[in-house]
Amino acid sequence: QVQLVESGGGLVQAGGSLTLSCAASGGTFSRYAMAWFRQAPGKEREFVATITWSGGFTFYANSVKGRFTISTDNAKNMVHLQMNSLKPEDTAVYYCAAGPVDEIGKRYDYWGQGTQVTVSS
Repeated sequence: QVQLVESGGGLVQAGGSLTLSCAASGGTFSRYAMAWFRQAPGKEREFVATITWSGGFTFYANSVKGRFTISTDNAKNMVHLQMNSLKPEDTAVYYCAAGPVDEIGKRYDYWGQGTQVTVSS
């Protein structure tokens, strides 16, 4: 059973940086695409970024393009989200997700429990 555990959230001032990490276990991850989503209070969950496990393909939401970087560490089965130039509107619970690589961007079957990111103005 695939398990995803996020870490690295916290409180940061606007303009600051944070790196989120997702520890993945229980699967053959070369078959998966990984992604980060977020959900702000009172809003629907939204896509942030996705990556193939090899790292050869990445895709970002327009709202984070140029500020966030998604990456994988194959040796450690980790996925990271480097977040720079953070804005108050980035405040949300961030979720790690995994899904079939041939449905990248469309389907994610496994989800972590989420980590809170709060950006103060």
